Order: sequence, then C-alpha cells, then structure tokens
Amino acid sequence: MKITQKENGQKRHVAMRIVVCTLIITAGWAGMKGLASLKEPPAEAKNEERAISVQTLTAKPLDYPVTITGYGQARALTEVTIAPEVSGRIVATHPTLKTGQIVPIGALLFRIDPADYTAGLQEAQAGVTQWQNTAARLKKQLAIDTQRLKTLQRSAALAKTEFERIRQLFELDQVGTRSGVDQAERTYNSATDLADQMAQAVSLYPLQIREAQSSLRSAQARLSVAETNFARCEVTAPFNARLKDVNLEIGQFVAPGQPVLTLADDTILEIQVPLDSRDARNWLQFETSPGDRPTSAWFAGLKPVTCTICWTEDKAGSAWTGVLNRVVKFDPQTRTLTVAVRISGEAAGAGGPRRLPLVEGMFCAVEIPGRTMAGVVRLPRQAVTYENKVYLASAARRLKTAGVTVVRSEGEYVYVGQGLQAGDTVIITRLIDPLENSLLEMAPAVDKESAS
Repeated sequence: MKITQKENGQKRHVAMRIVVCTLIITAGWAGMKGLASLKEPPAEAKNEERAISVQTLTAKPLDYPVTITGYGQARALTEVTIAPEVSGRIVATHPTLKTGQIVPIGALLFRIDPADYTAGLQEAQAGVTQWQNTAARLKKQLAIDTQRLKTLQRSAALAKTEFERIRQLFELDQVGTRSGVDQAERTYNSATDLADQMAQAVSLYPLQIREAQSSLRSAQARLSVAETNFARCEVTAPFNARLKDVNLEIGQFVAPGQPVLTLADDTILEIQVPLDSRDARNWLQFETSPGDRPTSAWFAGLKPVTCTICWTEDKAGSAWTGVLNRVVKFDPQTRTLTVAVRISGEAAGAGGPRRLPLVEGMFCAVEIPGRTMAGVVRLPRQAVTYENKVYLASAARRLKTAGVTVVRSEGEYVYVGQGLQAGDTVIITRLIDPLENSLLEMAPAVDKESAS
C-alpha cells in the first residue's frame, strides 16, 4: 500500500502540534520555578496558650444582716359598715356626707324621723309610772291593812270573851236567854270572819307587790327599748372617720340592717405581706427564752422590728416606717406566711421630700429586718452558676471549679455559706462552660457596696 502525499502532510501537522504544546508546557514550568525562587519562605508560627480575661474578688467571710422584702397593699386597720338599727325616713344628714370626706368622732351622720319612737317612748314612760304607783299603793295598803288586822283580831278576841261570858251565865246561872247567847255567838263569828279575811288580804299583799314589781321591771325594760330605739334615730361617727362609701340621701326610707355607709379609720394602717415560707423559717426574728413553753399551736414571740415601707410607684420619693405586728396566716397551697405591718396615721402622713402620705390602696414594698447571716461570702449573682458552682483562680493563674452552698440570694448578690475559704480568689466574670485549668488574665473588681 502506498502512502499518499496527503497522509504524509497530516502526520507532519500532528507532530508539529505536539512539539508546540511541549514547548509551551516547558516554558510555563520554567517560569513557575523562576517565580518560586524569588519568594521568601514564611516565618515559623509559635503555638502559645491564650489567657482568658476575667475579673476577680477575694473571698472574705463576714456577717450580713438579712432584709426580707415583700409586697402588700395598705388598708385601714378599722373599717366599719354602718346600717340603721331602726326603720324610718332620713330627715337629716351630715353637711359633707360625701365619699372621701373626714368626719370627726361624735359628729351626726344621719337622723331618722323620730316621731313614732317618741310616741313609743312616752307610752313606755307612762307604763313605768303606772306600775311604780301600783307598787307604792300596794305597799301603803299593806301597812294600813296590817294595822286594821290587829284591830280586827282584838275585836274578835273581845267578841269571844263576851260570847263565853253570856254562854256561861245562861248555862250555869240561868241568866239571860238563848237568843242572847246566839246573838253573842253571831257577833263573835262575824268578828272572827272579818279578822280572817283581813289576814288573808295581808298575806296576799307581798305576792301582789312582787307581781307589781315584776310588771314594773317589764315596763322599765320596754322603756329602755323605747329609749334605745329613740336614741338609734341619730347615728354618729364612732371615731374620726373617712367616708369610704355613701349610699344615703335625705328622704330615703331605710330598714334595719340595710348598709348605708362605710367608714374607715386611717389613724392606723396595716399592710399584709406574704413571705416565702423558707424566708420566714430562716430569717424572721422570734423572741423566745429557753424557759418559755408554747401555750398554743401558732406563731408566738414575733419580734416587733421596725420596717421600711416604700410605694412601688415612687420608691425614691416616699418612704415610711412601720412595725411588724403579727403573723396573719399560713397558706399551704402557695406555701407563704403572711405577716402584718402596722403604721400609725401620724407616720403615714410624713412621706419623703414631696410629703406624699401613705393612704389606703397603695401597693407597697416592705423591707423587714431579719436575722444576721454569720460568716458568709457575698458575691455578685453572675459569679455562681445554676449548679451552685463558682470558678476560682489558683496561685498559678489557672481556673478551678468549686461547689458551694448558697445561703441566700438578695438583689444582685448571693451569699455563700460553705465551699469557700477566706482568701480564695473568685472569678466574677460570667463564663460559659470554661475548660478546667484554663490560663487566666486577672483584673481585680471593686465591690459596689464595699462588702468584701
């Protein structure tokens, strides 16, 4: 087979392309090597440990007084609902009988039409007078009839003597007549009967007098009721009262027991504060002596400490001083112990610089001084984890983890009772899952309240 000229040309063209590609690749490789030879090698990197920047505090166990904070609404200690005790129409009221007004003690609140009760009083007075006269008459009659009884008994004795004399003369001496004897006997019997009747009447007088005296006491009781009902027509303020609710107008007919007024005594206010039972158990102050024995199953000996009261709407502007009074109740569902704090009206009227008074209805924060925590370390809240652990800095500036016992959390601070020693360096910077023995870069922190 003969190779044609055309096939020879194709073979030469392919060879030429292979040669050209080879030259291009060779030139590129040579250029890369040349450029690589001009570059300096990078410096060798050093593998160093990075330190964690933290702030620290030195643990100093100290004694801290506990302040228990609770919230409650101020209310008047004494609140009275006034209802009329007699029925009738209102004929007069206090000139300023409006909600919010202050009414002095003894001032007339309202008057009920006394016409019916005046008539009843007069009738009762007449009944008392009548029975007084009846009792006096019976006593006088007793004295008179007692004297008459003596006379009648003497007359009966004389009639008997005369009868015996006439009878003996007739029967023994045959002097006189039978009719004379009978007449003398009738006279004697008549005198004896009169004396017996008078004796019976005299014996009944004490009973009649006692009956009259009983009726007199009954009339006096009716008089007392009539006087009371008459007095109840006017209702006065039992104390210096604030009118809290008024449902009364002149001309209105009222019935006994119908609430018409609500009075509040603002001379003493009381705030009932629910406290967590654990705070109450651990920190409330009770005054008990070693020899004291409880006489009842209730909270006794609560120390009347002075408490600070602030209105939640204006904590910086108004503050008052009250006294812890008593334990009100224990709620097993919420596990809270409710205590009562009292404040006098005089103290409630003196607020802060703005002279704002503490009044019923204000929702207040109450700070109650409790017992003292002994030998505890105060730390910022972020220094203790939710698992009650703290991070410490060792002498070699390495991070260590320690478990602690939190005695109390209060505001921005927690108080640690166990797990820390005096002089331990505590990390107060918030850390999230740090590695144990991590290197630390420490900066001391300043306690805002200079407690540690």
